[in-house]
Amino acid sequence: MIIALTMNPSIDISYPIKKLIIDSVNRVDNVKKTAGGKGLNVARVVKMADQPILATGLLGGNLGKYIQNDLDHDNIPHNFLPIAQESRNCIAILHEGAQTEILESGPTISEQEQLTFKQHFTDLITQADVITISGSLPKGMPANYYGKLIEIANQQHKKILLDCSGESLKLALSNNDKPYLIKPNHEELSFLANTAIEATDFNKIADVLSNHTELKGIPIIVVSLGKHGAMAKCAEQIWRITIPKINVVNPVGSGDSTLAGLAIGILKQESYENILKRAMVFGMLNAMEAQTGCINLAYYDELFKQIHVNLYQ
Repeated sequence: MIIALTMNPSIDISYPIKKLIIDSVNRVDNVKKTAGGKGLNVARVVKMADQPILATGLLGGNLGKYIQNDLDHDNIPHNFLPIAQESRNCIAILHEGAQTEILESGPTISEQEQLTFKQHFTDLITQADVITISGSLPKGMPANYYGKLIEIANQQHKKILLDCSGESLKLALSNNDKPYLIKPNHEELSFLANTAIEATDFNKIADVLSNHTELKGIPIIVVSLGKHGAMAKCAEQIWRITIPKINVVNPVGSGDSTLAGLAIGILKQESYENILKRAMVFGMLNAMEAQTGCINLAYYDELFKQIHVNLYQ
């Protein structure tokens, strides 16, 4: 089973309007509200691929109940820890070809809730083979909290796939206990290596993957490069992944879909080549759909054949 963890989920609200008028009333007819958060996108895509999934994290208040009901509607199993404060809304205003976002910071998590979730996590992952951890930490939680969860998972010999950024990522990699996989983009890799890296500087990416101290001991590192595909380090070998051009409709959530593909490939114990191909296909399938965290597997085989995975060095 795959467990998808989201520590700060939200209700994603979409307001499409022709023109945003500042300091006036803007009326919206077609409002869309869905359970949101990077880990919930992962869970949704894993479910679409008909693989065993369980969503978890922290939820509170009526908004938390709405998120659970939305997951029930999509037949996504879940087991969240209830918290005292209300979960958050995240609003996207789609106007004149642009997207203006208003993101609530969300609840503040008490020390007791943090301790309780560690036990919740410890008990829950006994039934999992692969665990994805995605997105930011809510207020009140220390930046090294993901590192503590990785330590717990490693004690049970579970594979953690970590997809976060900033200090949370850096601190998680500074521990002796490492995640099984990380999925930075080239900007996040630049932050980790403390050096500027362009998406097309494949030699520099390969050098950082091979030699940067904080990346040692991580079995799989996948660096997503958008339209340029990806580079990966698997079992001390560097791979270059190239992808075909596609008609991009909505790229939001493609990284989460890529992580879902990686989780499924690892769950199925596929070869590195097939794990990477599956991940790239899932990311592209999401980009071809208007809905975030959505894939149409009818196009899977066609795209899979067009992806090339080759040893880089």
